[in-house]
Amino acid sequence: MMLTIEQPYTGKYALSHLGFRPFFLLSAIFAVIGMVLWLGIYNFAWALLPVSYPANVWHAHEMVFGYAVAVAAGFLLTAVKNWTNIQTIHRQPLLILALVWLLARVSPFSGILPLAALVDTLFLLWLTYEIARPVIKSKQWKQMALVGKIALLIPANLVFYLGLSGYWPAGVQVGLYAGFYIILALIFTMGRRVIPFFIERGVGCPFEAKNDVWIDRFSLILFVVFVLADLVALATGNTTAAFLAALLALAQMPFHAFRMMGWYHPNIWEKPLLWVLYMAYGWLVAGFLFKFLATAFSISPWIGVHAFAVGGIGMMTVGMMARVILGHTGRNVFDPPQILIVVFLLLFSAAFIRVLNIWLVPEFYGEWILTAQLLWITAFSLFLWQYLPMLIKPRVDGRYG
Repeated sequence: MMLTIEQPYTGKYALSHLGFRPFFLLSAIFAVIGMVLWLGIYNFAWALLPVSYPANVWHAHEMVFGYAVAVAAGFLLTAVKNWTNIQTIHRQPLLILALVWLLARVSPFSGILPLAALVDTLFLLWLTYEIARPVIKSKQWKQMALVGKIALLIPANLVFYLGLSGYWPAGVQVGLYAGFYIILALIFTMGRRVIPFFIERGVGCPFEAKNDVWIDRFSLILFVVFVLADLVALATGNTTAAFLAALLALAQMPFHAFRMMGWYHPNIWEKPLLWVLYMAYGWLVAGFLFKFLATAFSISPWIGVHAFAVGGIGMMTVGMMARVILGHTGRNVFDPPQILIVVFLLLFSAAFIRVLNIWLVPEFYGEWILTAQLLWITAFSLFLWQYLPMLIKPRVDGRYG
């Protein structure tokens, strides 16, 4: 028998080694540049987009199908390699895949909607294939649920572009919210898997984070029915469906709150990489409450959307990226950079202002929006400053990855 010893990687750069590297880098850069552009468009009327592509629609689409999908791509391409022990796309093909994502982000400014739709769809098709291939090859069928969620982004995006092109005007909202809810479903699925695991390993003492199978089942059923009801309401304007969606949003709160209670240990507040995920999950629970209040008491629907988006998706994704990068570059996840505390608090403040300040003190609406935008930009700029070298340079232990 021959013993195979992995040769240390001696190259200077490692951006093409594994999916998290280019996609986490691009997502963080886009989080800064995309928000700078939105700040200019929203506050200073920068005329950057064609008339056929409303600026608020562009902002919503790019935060879902641009930023959030890039984070999901980086995470899943890396996780699938670990789960299946099969190398996922890497080297030049990985960089080309990332380039297609980048082209999809730039194409809306060309004013050629078919081009934007084509490139965006091509990226999602290719990404789905690259995630599905090792899962199918290794016959890990339980992971196909995650593959399915990525695949569902394809029709959601196509419906969005059909709406934007005028073929089905309601398609804009239906496609956007479908994509948004798919991202939330991904976060709930992965959060259920990894947050309790991270807490158990990170609190520094024996602890079992509890997960209840019935909570898992009921929360999944409620979420699926909630999404279907809300999409029907958006597509048809049916008030009964909208009210049902609101009730289903409210019904999900105790299930997720109970789940959070089972994960809680007071030591998480000593670990930034733990409390950021816990707080992000709390924002997701709050998002369901504001979704209910929007229908029941006619508060702005954007308050709930941004509780989900800025507090939930924003904090969860940056917290996951911060940990994954450390672990997959050979660094100690139990000794993260101290700047992360500032990054996480800036994002929490952005969510607090974008949700609660705007709800409770709406007379300063414009000022709150600008402040939240600046906090988001600052948070991701600091994250980039700290993590960009880690993403570009090889692992500190000399391994390939």
